[in-house]
Amino acid sequence: MATTDAAPRDFATLKASIIERGKTLPKRLSQIAAFALDHPDDIAFGTVASIAEQAEVQPSSLIRFSQALGYQGFSELQEIFRARLRDRVPNYEERMAQLREHARSASKAHILFEGFSEAAQKSIADLSDRLEPKTLDRAVARLAAAHTLYLVGLRRSFPISSYMAYAFGKLGIRHVLIDGLGGLASNDLTFASPKDAVLAVSFTPYASETVTLVTQAARMKVPVIAITDSAFSPLARDAEIWFEVAEANFEGFRSLAASLALAMTLTVAVAEKRGS
Repeated sequence: MATTDAAPRDFATLKASIIERGKTLPKRLSQIAAFALDHPDDIAFGTVASIAEQAEVQPSSLIRFSQALGYQGFSELQEIFRARLRDRVPNYEERMAQLREHARSASKAHILFEGFSEAAQKSIADLSDRLEPKTLDRAVARLAAAHTLYLVGLRRSFPISSYMAYAFGKLGIRHVLIDGLGGLASNDLTFASPKDAVLAVSFTPYASETVTLVTQAARMKVPVIAITDSAFSPLARDAEIWFEVAEANFEGFRSLAASLALAMTLTVAVAEKRGS
């Protein structure tokens, strides 16, 4: 089967195509779509066998996924992921390999600091690459117009929502921090209306309470702005506007560097727009 003219020839177009078609694909192909968006570097550098193992699918499913998007085979799809990286500085994995190469002459604490710093830098750089100014402006406008802002971020995401609550308080912006204490999270959202807005934050594995609250808000016609990590996140499904933030991993831990940078941006931008 020849590659069709409709097959995306750049990563941005390919990503948009995967997001658009991902929810209508068969289960296994949808599983690959989610993996591809969450782990683009693994798609770029892996083999069919290694990628299939990571995505928990059969190798033949990768071929079918590629053909569903208009490519002749997986290698043509993989080339789009590789092209995305060609003009960049040495990637995160290469820099971490160099760091570990010199580990013998450095303290463990310093190695950890360098590792987490590299992960934070990569996270922020990736967010900068994918953040669309128009989407950011729409989110700021929606949040600035809201009567009350309901901030939802539990478990690992709680530092983000609590920081925003602190900052909004200092800036004199009406808000409610939903922290789930006493099992009253659902009650805290009871008085929200379409004139308000919910800003929700959650990453894999998504906090069930956050997902429930976002679904509740959507049913109440309350606008939802979400910060999450995948187009297939349950938050993205119900959000009017959502941001994709993929934090880099070091030693099994993910920082919140990019997420907090975005949260700070939204907070200050909303205050400035209200002031103007």
